[in-house]
Amino acid sequence: MKPVAAKPNLRNQQRVDVATEARIEKTDGSCLTCKVSNISRTGLMVLCDQDSVRKLVPGQKTPAPGNWISVTTTFSVPVIANQPVSVIAGGNIVHMRRIARDQFQLGIQFSEFEGNGFEYVNNYVSKLLSTSSH
Repeated sequence: MKPVAAKPNLRNQQRVDVATEARIEKTDGSCLTCKVSNISRTGLMVLCDQDSVRKLVPGQKTPAPGNWISVTTTFSVPVIANQPVSVIAGGNIVHMRRIARDQFQLGIQFSEFEGNGFEYVNNYVSKLLSTSSH
């Protein structure tokens, strides 16, 4: 039997604040656009209104481990100045928090990237972290 590797603590991943949008598509094909508030190498935090949350999160209850909501996110990152690339990442909604009457935060944890998506996100986050620490 192989020992199970400990899951990395995703909260330790440094997040950087961004002002962009992501298209979120559910497995049933429905999709909507939400604002991205921050990004890390392991996921996105998006802001949605109550209507969007109703569509994305059945019963509007925080998903429990193992019952995560599978989504595909599409968003742009500027790889080179003025040259945004589209990143398509599969992931799961793993966190939900109401922050205002009609505003919710949804945490989406990446599970897979199409093409070079991870490299783009990794480079983008690294670049933002290096500029914000000066």
